[in-house]
Amino acid sequence: MAIKLSRGQKIDLTKNNPLLDRIVIGLGWAADQGVDLDTAAFLLRADGKIESDDDFVFCGHLKHSSNSVEHGGDNKTGGEGDVEQIHVELGRVPADVERIDFTATIYDAKERNQHFGMVKNAYIRVVDESSGQELVRFNLVEDFSDETALVVGEIYRHKGNWKFNAIGAGTGGGLSMICRMFGVKDLGALSKRGDD
Repeated sequence: MAIKLSRGQKIDLTKNNPLLDRIVIGLGWAADQGVDLDTAAFLLRADGKIESDDDFVFCGHLKHSSNSVEHGGDNKTGGEGDVEQIHVELGRVPADVERIDFTATIYDAKERNQHFGMVKNAYIRVVDESSGQELVRFNLVEDFSDETALVVGEIYRHKGNWKFNAIGAGTGGGLSMICRMFGVKDLGALSKRGDD
């Protein structure tokens, strides 16, 4: 049975499960008609920034060069109601990557006058890919009616193990703001899907 977390809670993923290597980060939600969400993963170094734009994995750049992180594509329904999935192979994550943050943003939010108040039942979950067992789930229950971008959760290294952190932090400015926050240099890459 999955452990349900509240905002700000952290949990070990590999300390008591050292064979865990391939995980699926499943993200799901129910959105008002016409509200289109996108998810992404940012492979971050000690300074909280990406090293190169290759470390920004999203529907316009589906796979990291290390093959450690792969985005399942835009709005491809996964198992158990996931709308999008990101696959992570922990053993392949480059050694200098300290954490991987998972985000959700609303496509063209500014132009469409949309925000996360139009999104309900949002969650992030961690699944053991080999067994299909859900390990952790974080349901976002806060009202994000002023936000167009969320850092939903992250996995991070801690004393040789991987942990999960339920973040649930929102911001305005959509995907471009999140990208600037994490150090993406070529914001033109966003045109592959469209900015906020």
